[in-house]
Amino acid sequence: MTGKPNYPDGSVFPEFTSNPSAFDSFEGAEVVRVPLIPRGKGGVTLILNYLSYAVSASILGPWRLRGRQFDAIFVFQGSPVTVGLPAIVMKWRTGAPIALWVLDLWPQSLEAVGAVRSPLVLGLVDRMVTYIYRQCDMVWGQSRAFLAEINRHVVDSNKVDYLPSWSDSPIMDADVLPASEVPLRPDLFNIVFTGNIGEAQNFPAVLDAAAELRDEPIRWVIVGDGRQRDWLIEEVQRRGLQDQVLLPGRFPLERMHSFFSHADALLVSLKTAPAFAMTIPGKVQSYLAAGKPVIAMLDGEGAALIERSGAGIAVPSGDSQGLANAVRKLKALSPSERSGMGKLGPEVLAREFDRQSILDMVENTLVRLAGRR
Repeated sequence: MTGKPNYPDGSVFPEFTSNPSAFDSFEGAEVVRVPLIPRGKGGVTLILNYLSYAVSASILGPWRLRGRQFDAIFVFQGSPVTVGLPAIVMKWRTGAPIALWVLDLWPQSLEAVGAVRSPLVLGLVDRMVTYIYRQCDMVWGQSRAFLAEINRHVVDSNKVDYLPSWSDSPIMDADVLPASEVPLRPDLFNIVFTGNIGEAQNFPAVLDAAAELRDEPIRWVIVGDGRQRDWLIEEVQRRGLQDQVLLPGRFPLERMHSFFSHADALLVSLKTAPAFAMTIPGKVQSYLAAGKPVIAMLDGEGAALIERSGAGIAVPSGDSQGLANAVRKLKALSPSERSGMGKLGPEVLAREFDRQSILDMVENTLVRLAGRR
């Protein structure tokens, strides 16, 4: 159960609007959609988007699923945490246990991106989080650093566990052709970023590093879309970085390897905030699978993973000078040295983020929870 697709553009995709029935299933799973207010481009419409889905899915969801019984309810909780509310309604109706996978800590993430500054509102959201977590039968955190915060909200610590993300990308084939949307420039050191372009990714600091390196043979390729993309385009032009920074747009997940093929290094970045320091960005696993060195401008769990694996270089969040120095350091390595660093990525994936092992754990837990009924 979900809403009409509108992320990250903020408006419902034209492909969906023209043919909704084409999106009624995914990989054999039925997709049930409820109405919502699209995200739009502003803070007010984003709040309305969050609230409208929670209300719509809580009221219309049970009606759309009437007459059916379920063994378990799995909730993918990025943002917002309010996606847990319709699951609670379904639990009341069916008696099915809930497993909630927390990929974004609330209210910490709201505070980190500056969306909410009022202590009163943050406190109310914190109480809502406590209610949602306590209604769940299992709460998974996507990083080990999440677990202490999740345990603060629950009574029984036995229903809290670690569930990392995995990479849906296979190990990258060295023969994949580079994306035609990006001109081939083997004479440049190419840094590729893929994913959401938003407040959390701290692009002001990335552009500071790009400006520091503007006179060196270095190119930044930023693939993706998001609420800050228009700002990023304008800022690149304002700083005169059009020759250093390319923004080819958004592409399907299956195209990412063709963009990775351009990369001498892959970039991941997050703003400075306690919530983000506890997070391992989902793109990290895909980067590791690509077998390319990773440059991480972030704190905490994500940075520790990159440093521990040896698959890249990590600098503190917001440290644009450190980012520039890391780029210079990687550029100074020989191609074989960079290749050796990149090959460590698939090794750490197999060791810590094996997809089948993680999915087996999910399935075993859901079966165990359902058996308690």
